[in-house]
Amino acid sequence: MNPKLSLVIGILCISFSPIFVKLAGVSPIGSAFYRVFIAWICLAPFCVFRQKLKIDKKQLLISIAAGMVFALDIAVWNISLLKISATVSTLIANLAPVWVGLMSFLFLRKGSGRLFWIGTLIAIAGMVVLVGYEHILHMELNAGILLAILASFFYATYIMITKNIMAGIDVFSFMFYSMLSASIFLLVINGYMHNDLIHLSLKVWLCFVGMGLICQLAGWLTINYSLRYLESTRVSIALLSQTVFAGLLAAFLLNERLGFNEIVGSIIVLAGIAVTFLKPRSKKADTLA
Repeated sequence: MNPKLSLVIGILCISFSPIFVKLAGVSPIGSAFYRVFIAWICLAPFCVFRQKLKIDKKQLLISIAAGMVFALDIAVWNISLLKISATVSTLIANLAPVWVGLMSFLFLRKGSGRLFWIGTLIAIAGMVVLVGYEHILHMELNAGILLAILASFFYATYIMITKNIMAGIDVFSFMFYSMLSASIFLLVINGYMHNDLIHLSLKVWLCFVGMGLICQLAGWLTINYSLRYLESTRVSIALLSQTVFAGLLAAFLLNERLGFNEIVGSIIVLAGIAVTFLKPRSKKADTLA
């Protein structure tokens, strides 16, 4: 599959996540557990049958670490939602591209390029317009904001870990072990918080199945596949579009109206993402011109 097409499919799939969470109406961390666990249950038979479980010790440890970081990202972000508004939390949690760019420079000594930073600034400006600048002006530094910042860091760390391992491991093998570790980690968190994970309605279970199959399994299989071939900085900035698609899906499926600022903000976000995928003009081309 074309990596860019794979990324688009993945983003569309994970954009359904807030829809399912809202329809389920239960503990966000409980939803996160079943999202990962159901995906793992569905993936496990395929990995066993196709003998995808054999990886070396280093790859196993990295996959387990990636799963725990992914679980931390979901858990910390969902907890921040309980302390601050969803709009502010979503904006801050989507600052992952900035972290990815900084980590690429500091740890990999790889510059992200001028177009990446220009596109990132445009996309973040679009996010501000989308959620409303008044939310930003009245933002006070509290535990919820610190948790959202931490969630964005975990998000970026997961992308960096995945990018560095995907070149040498089968995507199904990586997903098997990373989702297994994420499931165990989230189960422990739910146990600590005394969340009821059993006595749930049929509607809730159907939402969990949707999250597991669409958002987690199909979504992150295709996104992780794209990370094999695309730069982590580009993938991270492209993932900002999930907020736009989630808003469109909410308007279509939940009859939520889109305001003028949300429409304009979404256009700006997508424009910023498009800028990061532009190819800079070479000096040779400038000379010929």
